[in-house]
Amino acid sequence: MKTFVYTAEAADAGRRIDAVLADAFPELTRSYAQQLLAKGLVQRDGCALAKSARLKEGDAVCVQLPDARPIELLPQDIPLDIVYEDDALLVVNKPKGMVVHPAAGNPDGTLVNALLFHCAGRLSGINGEQRPGIVHRIDKDTSGLLVVAKDNAAHLDLSEQFAVHSITRVYHTVVYGGFSAEEGVIEGQLGRHPVDRKRMAVVQNGGKYAYTHYHVEERFPGFSHLSVRLRTGRTHQIRVHLASIGHPVAGDAVYGPKKVLTQLGGQCLHAKTLGFVHPSTGRYMEFDTPLPDYFTAFLSRLQKER
Repeated sequence: MKTFVYTAEAADAGRRIDAVLADAFPELTRSYAQQLLAKGLVQRDGCALAKSARLKEGDAVCVQLPDARPIELLPQDIPLDIVYEDDALLVVNKPKGMVVHPAAGNPDGTLVNALLFHCAGRLSGINGEQRPGIVHRIDKDTSGLLVVAKDNAAHLDLSEQFAVHSITRVYHTVVYGGFSAEEGVIEGQLGRHPVDRKRMAVVQNGGKYAYTHYHVEERFPGFSHLSVRLRTGRTHQIRVHLASIGHPVAGDAVYGPKKVLTQLGGQCLHAKTLGFVHPSTGRYMEFDTPLPDYFTAFLSRLQKER
């Protein structure tokens, strides 16, 4: 059983506790927060709260989170596209369709299962038994570069670089619509969608600051090929930010139009460039990978239709 304390902020005043918890902790859905409340695992001043309880600024809420049932991690001989590797870390080019780490519904066949086999279990333990070596993640249907830590020292150093936003991350994507300018910036607080808790959204209250810079690489009728540079790395940041200005990512079934482009097998989004300071040598390293086949095939189709 894990216990943590959340102190209500000014924006939380007058809001229901279940909604506040779901916004404050991405790992909690509103329905799961309600389950915790029903079991008396959310308390204020030693008294269990009802899901309809409303907070005041400064309220200290104690939340007890039951331990998740562990998933047995199996090393699996799954081919990996390794861009770089040394004793401290490796950089992997993840394919579209691969989940990063095991979870309910995806107990195996993940990047972690492949890493356990390739590294013979030598991965950092900072993120616990379920996510060994994983410093950062990209979505299942996003392809591209990830850095993986082999030891805790490398993991802590890389995590700090992510925390201060010094990591270089450039994605490529194809989005709906055209742009009058060559480049632009999208800024806004990202948080849980007020109605659909499985989605993220640009929110007025709460959330976390996010900054996305985009540059138009090529224009097509009805679509644009963009390179996108992140200063922050929030959940679904690129997909949500671009959708918020009317340019959802092609193939995105969550944030795009209802009539999704199914031939892409998910969003057309690739983590192309990744740069960081090596934890051991102090040397800046930058890696780049070609656009994958699904991406180039879509570009070829758009070029032919132009």
